[in-house]
Amino acid sequence: MDKIDQKILGLLQEDATLSTSEIAERVGLSTTPCWRRIQILEQEGYITKRVALVNREHINVSLDVFVAVKTNQHNFDWLDEFAKIVSSFPEVVELYRMSGDIDYLMRVVVPDMAAYDTFYKELIRSVKLTDVSSSFAMERIKYTTALPLDYALPEEKNRRKRT
Repeated sequence: MDKIDQKILGLLQEDATLSTSEIAERVGLSTTPCWRRIQILEQEGYITKRVALVNREHINVSLDVFVAVKTNQHNFDWLDEFAKIVSSFPEVVELYRMSGDIDYLMRVVVPDMAAYDTFYKELIRSVKLTDVSSSFAMERIKYTTALPLDYALPEEKNRRKRT
């Protein structure tokens, strides 16, 4: 990963619809070498997927709910079942296993409080939990899907890591 690769990734994170020639021009390459770099970034797993970001208000899911879950079940069978059940809810857009006071944290997107209540009732009906605590986001101050690229390993460290 060199600075040009970082620039390519930065551009694609901001707008995956850019043509290869537009990206090449912005990073100072001709089209073919730029296309080759993008292909390598995909093959090596730096680029895992290209998606469209949808306007949440247009599809009526503007409420973010952060749901903290505690359980007294700490075994692989329960975790596997919990992950399957939670993953089946389209409202759950993120799920994390946590350290500290809570066991799992999820971000749920819904239109309103009534929709969240319906989700909540279905969740607690589907899986045994010790405690569920919900926090409602009042304002989204910063949101991005772009990852910071300043921490990417330099090319020579990547090469050593791969061998």
